[in-house]
Amino acid sequence: MSSDSASYPTATPERAEELGAALDEVRARVRAAAESRSENSVEPRLVAVSKYKPAADIMACYQHGQRDFGENYAAELAEKAAVLPKDIRWHFIGGLQSNKCKPLAAIPNIYAIQTVDSGKKATALNKSLPAERETPLNIYIQVNTSGEDQKSGITPLKKSEPASTDLVELAKLIIQDCPRLRLAGLMTIGSFEASTGSDEENPDFKSLVETKEALTDILRSDSSLSGEWGVNGDLELSMGMSADFELAIRAGSGSVRVGTGIFGSRPPK
Repeated sequence: MSSDSASYPTATPERAEELGAALDEVRARVRAAAESRSENSVEPRLVAVSKYKPAADIMACYQHGQRDFGENYAAELAEKAAVLPKDIRWHFIGGLQSNKCKPLAAIPNIYAIQTVDSGKKATALNKSLPAERETPLNIYIQVNTSGEDQKSGITPLKKSEPASTDLVELAKLIIQDCPRLRLAGLMTIGSFEASTGSDEENPDFKSLVETKEALTDILRSDSSLSGEWGVNGDLELSMGMSADFELAIRAGSGSVRVGTGIFGSRPPK
């Protein structure tokens, strides 16, 4: 942490202790879930979702070692990024509008956009990144695994389907035509019913895993693709929130988004 930390927003000692304890508990649950799965026991990334929460809360978590934070609104993310340490890795996880691509791309330490669902938005992000940015912006394609009309995202893939779906075309556009972006993986928001049910197998998570496997096979078989993609050679899955992140990890998630479990309930906007 930088030497001028006194200039950052500061939580009360009591609030900082509360957040640290909650963060420790969630980290322990993430670690245990990762260790319980039969494959890929690498600990998933924990993205602390801080929407509507004050910058002081984020700073308290930062001082407790947290670096990945998620926000749902572009303006709120920009405001917080301006007053908090520059080594925070910001993830945008809200619905992405085309007119928000440029302001999001301008944030120096924006790490990932997890809700890309069209070539227009991917192209806008690629064009809007500042010339001085040295690293590619990580992109997750949002997949609507639950098929709910109110949710954004592209239709999931099945292995039996042709290789010319919207999802495949978007993935190839990002890899081939957006050199300042890196296709990191796929993201989904499971249905409320699936996320709060008692079943050990969540159909939305299963659908995203199947989509990843189908898309990976298609991308690896296309010799014309010259761009790099994935995380450590594999598409990463971003799935799982406060109510279901342990189940998501056991299903193969590499990144979970936890808000209430760390920061407590949020006031209505």
